[in-house]
Amino acid sequence: MKKYILFDNDGVLVETEAWYFRANVEILKTMGITLEEARYREIMINGQSAFLLAEEAGYDSETVEAARSRRNELYQHYLQTEEIAIPGVHEVLETLKERYRMGIVTSARREDFELIHAGRGITDPMEFVLCSGEYARAKPHPDPYLKGLELFGGEKHEAVIVEDSQRGLRSAVSAGIECVIVDNVFTAQHDFSDATHRIDSIEGLLALLE
Repeated sequence: MKKYILFDNDGVLVETEAWYFRANVEILKTMGITLEEARYREIMINGQSAFLLAEEAGYDSETVEAARSRRNELYQHYLQTEEIAIPGVHEVLETLKERYRMGIVTSARREDFELIHAGRGITDPMEFVLCSGEYARAKPHPDPYLKGLELFGGEKHEAVIVEDSQRGLRSAVSAGIECVIVDNVFTAQHDFSDATHRIDSIEGLLALLE
């Protein structure tokens, strides 16, 4: 019997991943660097930064950090001007909160997360939110989800993780917690062979957890 649900954020509760990718592409382009989606996918699966390409191109750390700041600003612009809602999320969470304790474990920066969720109500049924820097090591390490489980005070077999990326799945598997993958166009090429379950949309979680 499951008692706890740990949700990833980007791509599961809100559709932000394509805009983060676009922000990286646009800023790296100003540096004369082309970021291909296949390379970006590889970088993100390993929990690295797209600005690895700038380092490989010989840019110094000060220039890279300045570019990263411009990326963050552009990403926040997209978050405020583009549609990022995923249909059905509110309804699913409203149903699940009656039977499960829930939390969010994300690799997003806290400032981006707060901007994403301002006025959305998605975080209302959540007991906690863990963002980047609020656990020892980032996904794909197990630390984020183990920290979430610790906050619940539960056992691994009592929890389930909801993810959409290979990096997140690797984190879940390393933590020893069952993982449900929600299909997402942006991560469709990832390897999800270690997932416990796969569902077409967030609504599929209701039937799965009945």
